[in-house]
Amino acid sequence: MVNQVAAQHVSVIGLGVMGTALAKALLAGGHEVTVWNRTAARAEALVSDGAKVAANSAEAMAAGDLVILCVLDDAAVREHLEPAADQVRGKVVVNLTTTSPEQARSLGRWAEANEVELIDGGIMAVPEMIGGPEAFVLYSGATAGFERFRAVLELFGRAEFVGEDLGAAAMYDVSILGAMYAMFAAFRQGGTMVRSIGGSAARLAELTAPFLQSVAALLEGFAPGVDNPADYVQPQSDEFTAAAIDLIDKSAAESGNPTELYGVLRRALVGL
Repeated sequence: MVNQVAAQHVSVIGLGVMGTALAKALLAGGHEVTVWNRTAARAEALVSDGAKVAANSAEAMAAGDLVILCVLDDAAVREHLEPAADQVRGKVVVNLTTTSPEQARSLGRWAEANEVELIDGGIMAVPEMIGGPEAFVLYSGATAGFERFRAVLELFGRAEFVGEDLGAAAMYDVSILGAMYAMFAAFRQGGTMVRSIGGSAARLAELTAPFLQSVAALLEGFAPGVDNPADYVQPQSDEFTAAAIDLIDKSAAESGNPTELYGVLRRALVGL
């Protein structure tokens, strides 16, 4: 993916595995990138790619018109951003650190008071995917700032703006991750169950992956039932769903691997 827009001055704060991938994508896109990391060696490793290394995070932020933070947590964001209020005033700051929705909103209140255009983001990719066709990043917050730098942000992957509420990107992020972890938990339980009859989790994975890929398309059909539950009839009845989950739960017990998982799923899906 190659960016054809004019080179921008971009600062990247935080060079863990993900932050480094972001910086490399920006450099490959022809932008002027200033970096800083608490462990200086990680920053120096990007010099051969064209990055400039700042002596501290405030100096790095002063160098960019677009400032990107990808650090450990909300506390680390504030540790670097708040003392640098003068350096980021009037700039667009994109926080790609994983935080909660309310942490994003709280930082937004600080940003508004300090005349900063804040955008919160959620990266839906592993570092190796950055810049590839399957990666996408969720963004919310300052609409004008997002549009100004959309072409730069699309170097990381498809840029999905989900609303002006600064907590929106984080909420979509954790909701998508929740679906992923629920899938992993169910697969782990299923793998244990099939081993009781001499099967293997490896074989289960071969059979499950293509099936899940095909049924994922059904999510769009279930969405109206969540958005407008009073006016919508689900394509699958609650009675059928409850009976199916009860059968799975019974089979888990018969395999010698009872679990609370399916009871939780039953309550989440049919409320019983």
